[in-house]
Amino acid sequence: MNKGVLRAFEKLVATLASGWLCFVIGKILFLLGNHTIYNDLPSGEWWRIIAHGFSMDLSMAAYLSLVPAILLCVAVAYGSRGIINRILDGYFIIMSLIISLIVILDTGLYGYWLFKLDATPLFYFLSSPASALASAEWWMYPLAIIGWLLLAAVYLLLYHLCVIKLPGEVEPSHSLKSRVTGISLMVVATLLLIIPIRGGVTVSTMNLSRAYYSDDRKINHAAVNPAFSLMYSLSHQNDFASQFRFLPPERAAELFNSMTDLPADSVPALLGDNKRPDIYLLILESFSSHLFPSLGGEAIATNLDEIAAEGLLFDNFYANSFRTDRGLVSILSAYPGQPNTSIMKFVSKTENLPSLAKLLKEKADYSTTYYYGGDANFTNMKAYLVNGGFSRIISDVDFPVAERLSKWGAHDEVLFNKVISELTHYDHTKPQLKVIQTSSSHEPFEVPYDDKGRFSDIRAKAFAYTDSCTALFIHALKASDSWDNSLVVIVPDHYGAYPELTEPLPRHRVPLIISGGALGRHGRVSTPGSQTDIAATLAASLGLDHSPFIFSHNLLNSKSPHFGFFTEPGVMGMVTENDTVIYNLDTDTPLAGEPANIEKAKAYLQTLYDDLSKR
Repeated sequence: MNKGVLRAFEKLVATLASGWLCFVIGKILFLLGNHTIYNDLPSGEWWRIIAHGFSMDLSMAAYLSLVPAILLCVAVAYGSRGIINRILDGYFIIMSLIISLIVILDTGLYGYWLFKLDATPLFYFLSSPASALASAEWWMYPLAIIGWLLLAAVYLLLYHLCVIKLPGEVEPSHSLKSRVTGISLMVVATLLLIIPIRGGVTVSTMNLSRAYYSDDRKINHAAVNPAFSLMYSLSHQNDFASQFRFLPPERAAELFNSMTDLPADSVPALLGDNKRPDIYLLILESFSSHLFPSLGGEAIATNLDEIAAEGLLFDNFYANSFRTDRGLVSILSAYPGQPNTSIMKFVSKTENLPSLAKLLKEKADYSTTYYYGGDANFTNMKAYLVNGGFSRIISDVDFPVAERLSKWGAHDEVLFNKVISELTHYDHTKPQLKVIQTSSSHEPFEVPYDDKGRFSDIRAKAFAYTDSCTALFIHALKASDSWDNSLVVIVPDHYGAYPELTEPLPRHRVPLIISGGALGRHGRVSTPGSQTDIAATLAASLGLDHSPFIFSHNLLNSKSPHFGFFTEPGVMGMVTENDTVIYNLDTDTPLAGEPANIEKAKAYLQTLYDDLSKR
């Protein structure tokens, strides 16, 4: 490598490192500026905040390094003296002003709103500048401006010394061949910036979850990069309050109120004598009712079919949505999936959602653990789980590399074996909530399973594999001392991936299976419902107030209205005891259903987006 290329590479690394250091300085300023909020941080927490925010800070530093990297490619050919250095200096002035402004705004506003900088301040300012600035006192404005300019000067000095001065000048090679080689190497180095920008080479791309690691929300906020938070919010922003305006607000509220869960004097018991059982919630990737012979499907999930026959099977049950991020929130927070967005993208909104794990943890002293063989940062899942009350999250990084043989991480057999190995390791003076999310039955459907030639379709084979893994877990639980004290809830995360169905209604039909030694009721229930009803049903069975779950219904309460609501892009549906609504949202036309029920479905979706806009 010639000297000019080496110097250019040094400048690129210096640019990346300087950008990261700028954000570290910003974190320190954020903690100091909000010292009244962070005065109780444990010893060493500042270092943990910086460490957990490293990948996100590096990602933003890589974004900021793209333009310098391109200029350095030019410098390898022509040298960095003169115009290249002047352009770099100008770029660093602009970036220093922008980054420092973001840091100052984030630091100053956090004390008021207690969430990281996003598009909200911009939206407020553009809609009403006077109102947006009304909360601050006059002296805060000059102080903020002085702080902004001083921080920008520090950032600019850092960039100038580390990038422009210290490595020296990039001298072009005298040989054409050497120049071409040097330019090629710098282009490769520039393209490699995509790795820190993405946050690695795994399926998951950089998102706000990367910085989440603590049960304390404010600590997670300190670790989040404010520039990334703002960029993420701007690129995922929707004006929810203006969407799906079918009915006058009063009419929508009236209809929605007629659809909420009602109190009941007595409800058939779900549990036996034990009112605080260990709960195992198994969330199966992409399963559907069409895998179960007892539900009129193919003989694929035969083990689970037998488990359902021995337990309690809800056979008129529907997945709320079509993707895991929507499905998890429907199951764990009883919050319906949205047709054109995902609330999990908006960490500040998911922080305000009710959560089954948090309810059990705070009101019934449950220990809470989440098991997943894949990347817990995918689609902000980790942030959602931490905010939702899970004290312990097991994910791909908790398995040896040799066991992460799936595209999504560890296969289901490895995942369930992890749970089985821990069955006897925990103090059962506390009841347990253990949520287990599978992933092997996801495309590309490559599983380590010998199906003895039963299936010609690789998807069917993948579902049979997960079915066998789930059955092995259930059998291990039965053989343990924990079985009599266990309630096992089995439900898919979203609508099925096999067979390929085009009609919304059969596609969204999924099973809800409840088993375990603590189960006090067996048989089949044909009450219509959906994933959002799991929270109210479990909470009511445990004697806990489930009123925060406004979209949830106790499936065993005969006094309540019951229906299965679902959405996917461009479509919403609602199954009642005597009708089925299918509505095309793109064309604003009904495809099936009685007018009265269509109006109720509209009110339900409109209320959901009203609630989403306020979270």
